[in-house]
Amino acid sequence: MTAIPYLTEARAPLTHRIEVVNQHGERQSLDIPAERPLTVYVDKRELVTLMTLGERPEWLVLGYLINQRLVPDAAAIASITVDWEVGAAAVKTRAGIVDVEAKTAKRVVTTGCGQGSLFGEVMAHIEGIALPPTVVTQAQVHAIVNTIRLQDSTYKSAGSVHGCALFRGSERLLFVEDVGRHNAIDTIAGWMALQALGGGAAERFAQVKEEPVQRAGDTEQSALPPRLLAAEPLDVNGLIFYTTGRLTSEMVMKAAQMGVAVVISRSGMTQMGHAVATDLGLCAIGRALNTRFLCFSGAHRLQLEPASQAEPAEVGV
Repeated sequence: MTAIPYLTEARAPLTHRIEVVNQHGERQSLDIPAERPLTVYVDKRELVTLMTLGERPEWLVLGYLINQRLVPDAAAIASITVDWEVGAAAVKTRAGIVDVEAKTAKRVVTTGCGQGSLFGEVMAHIEGIALPPTVVTQAQVHAIVNTIRLQDSTYKSAGSVHGCALFRGSERLLFVEDVGRHNAIDTIAGWMALQALGGGAAERFAQVKEEPVQRAGDTEQSALPPRLLAAEPLDVNGLIFYTTGRLTSEMVMKAAQMGVAVVISRSGMTQMGHAVATDLGLCAIGRALNTRFLCFSGAHRLQLEPASQAEPAEVGV
């Protein structure tokens, strides 16, 4: 049986209330997103400091390590312990990280907010990724955009954060927010890695999806409930990733590494992001608002409704 890592379940308020002065000189209270440093130590070696909102930090750290290709999967991790009192995450691996010095020597600074860097190991292995045969229908795109519109979020209460979500068809599996879109996608990657181990409690899917967002209260820390994992490993075929942020090369590469072949954004796409998506055959849909969107790449994965195919094309600015 595959060993399941031990994770704490550290919690901290996601918003902070301050006093501001408006254009009329009036004082008023305002909630703003929390932002706190989380220094990651792997086998007692300091690796990186992530600036994060603090939602699901254990999943964030796990996803970061996997997306940076420092560990192959969740089974390589013995434990992740997060302590917000000292702002640190202590990661213990089962067998260490092979050639950790070489893997972390080259760093590519990206356009990311909240993180914005990739180790060279990621860039070198992107061409070997084979994506599943996922397709997305126009109705699913519309349903996903509408689900995000209705989603209760820190963005609605405080603004200034990015949101990412994982869907199977039009069904939302997980929604995560952070100060940077890269943190949010790494958190989803960590969750996916844990699901890949399998387990014995499929009802945890529903609990994860419906858990309320914590925006106030004291920092809490506890052992992760045993009902984390689904009964069966997560099948990546049919998964769709959504982000409120732009589709840069880093976002596309991370989605591809996670086995997600369709990504949707309410924002646009960069030139390098487009090049990587095209090479991988990844379907990248951007400027998705209401019922309008643009398919930047991988149009063979998009199933349009017959009536929509006859409509004149509209290109956003």
